[in-house]
Amino acid sequence: MNLRYRKLAKISLVLVYLVIVAGAVVRMTGSGMGCPDWPKCFGYYIPPTEASDLEWQPGREYKKGQVIIWNESLLVATGTFTTDTTYRPEHWTPYTRHDYAVFNAFHTWTEFINRLFGALAGLATLFLAVVSFRYRKKRPAITLLSCLVVLAMGFQAWLGATVVYSVLEPAKISVHMFMALAIIALLLYLIHASGEKEGSHLPDSTTRTLLILALGLTLVQVLLGTQVRQFVDEQVDLLGTQAKDQWLEGVSWKFYVHRSFSVLVVLLNGYLAYRIRQKGLGFQNIYWVLAIIGVTVASGTAMFYLDFPFASQPLHLVLAALLFGFQFYLVLEVIHAGRQHNSL
Repeated sequence: MNLRYRKLAKISLVLVYLVIVAGAVVRMTGSGMGCPDWPKCFGYYIPPTEASDLEWQPGREYKKGQVIIWNESLLVATGTFTTDTTYRPEHWTPYTRHDYAVFNAFHTWTEFINRLFGALAGLATLFLAVVSFRYRKKRPAITLLSCLVVLAMGFQAWLGATVVYSVLEPAKISVHMFMALAIIALLLYLIHASGEKEGSHLPDSTTRTLLILALGLTLVQVLLGTQVRQFVDEQVDLLGTQAKDQWLEGVSWKFYVHRSFSVLVVLLNGYLAYRIRQKGLGFQNIYWVLAIIGVTVASGTAMFYLDFPFASQPLHLVLAALLFGFQFYLVLEVIHAGRQHNSL
């Protein structure tokens, strides 16, 4: 086993999860439009800290692409120039991606930190792909999938840009989330494939089938959850952030299916834990799955009965991503249980 490659894969996975956490904080704080352009932030690599930095000022040098807020609109510098005592409209062009033109330093830096985590995760996966070329002859699939992760991260970055350009359209946010899960799945596969075979796992076809079913139910729950979140986002826009007790009024059938399915998820995974323990199959990650499901259900219950307590929404989202990760790795373990496994 090459410890360096596997360690890099684990670091990449942790960074991807940190991006999800940071993205959840962005949503919780309403900071999604803290940087209204992409990949820069108000035209800067390091975003401004004061509203005055985005005001037109005489005698100031502006570089091409820098942004100002003028008459409640975003304007982009058409070139590099130094202003004189009078504003000259020919130096500026309107920002055409959207008409959102609000600066809030906290929101800006919250979103900027989210992007920094994304950049770090992208660099980690790029380094992982470079290291994987050592194994292109012995394990070509490892190299191929490592490169695929880099492409997926690039596509994810593009999706992030479309989310900004759409002014946080809920459907695009949902696609962004599912792409993150796909990247997690790829990294978990690489971590599993590059490791030593663990002899404590025993094969069992029924358990394998039920674990795959449990993973499928989780994905259905995530899909339904994104639909419910879209409805809540629309309610927030309509009713305001203070009307939390009204956010779920008139909710569609998808919410009730999502809530009811949680019972099935609990029962199925509870039975799996019982079966694994009784048969001594050795898949210890099932207990992490049960713990995460318990906290996830608790956070969902709190949102419904306690009118969305602070941090309950982002916690629910991050827990769903963690649950998917543990279940996906369990599926990999049960599929390969009893097989010969060659590490790097």
